[in-house]
Amino acid sequence: MLVAQAARQDHTPASLRGQAVFITGAASGLGAALASTLARAGADIVAADIRPQALTAAAAQWREAGVRVHPIGLDVADPTAARRAIEEAVDTMGRLDVLVNNAGTDVILPISELSEEEWLRVIGTNLNGPFLLAKHAAAHMRTLGGGHIVNVASTAAKRAWPNAAAYHASKWGLLGLSHALHAELRPQNIRVTAVVAGGMRTPFLLERFPELDPAQLQDPANVAEAIRAVLCMPPATVIAELTVLPMRETSWP
Repeated sequence: MLVAQAARQDHTPASLRGQAVFITGAASGLGAALASTLARAGADIVAADIRPQALTAAAAQWREAGVRVHPIGLDVADPTAARRAIEEAVDTMGRLDVLVNNAGTDVILPISELSEEEWLRVIGTNLNGPFLLAKHAAAHMRTLGGGHIVNVASTAAKRAWPNAAAYHASKWGLLGLSHALHAELRPQNIRVTAVVAGGMRTPFLLERFPELDPAQLQDPANVAEAIRAVLCMPPATVIAELTVLPMRETSWP
């Protein structure tokens, strides 16, 4: 038993030190919790957000873990900006080991009131952005001999409720994209994980649904810790899909 445990420990990274991690939507919620958690695990952080000014204070905090932090203002739906952001991350850090597609947006309206522009904005952020960033990140990861892409989906990728057509379409699409990339990139030693996250105590959820009971939601730090564990799995194993729910989840059985 002790020999088996030792063998497992030998193949499991004790930390993420020396790895460069690119996180979108890093200014708040799960993105900020991820940056903090992975910085404490030793990873250098490229923190991207459409609100770059919101990254300043958080970046100073993350640097206290003794890692490098590079903030980038980024609209993930902009193809040129997405390509340049990956290039900037590689130029700054010298490598890119992990991409976490976390940025997300939503419009709560019935389809009769949902404009074409609102539909395209949600699809652009939640689905097109992860495709663009994964495409450019994977090209670099291949030169390193491997890497890891994490796509943050939602229970909205598993079921549906009214007035969220764009959000559901984007998250179902992201889950499908993630599994497709998992199948395609495994031979190149690039692991791809979809994280189906249940309700979290984040501004994204609580500002849209103030009637929710925060006590029934999970701390985003818990989801960040689950993602850290996925990134530290032995290299011969990939977790293609991970569901992380609060104990009293209301949007999933």
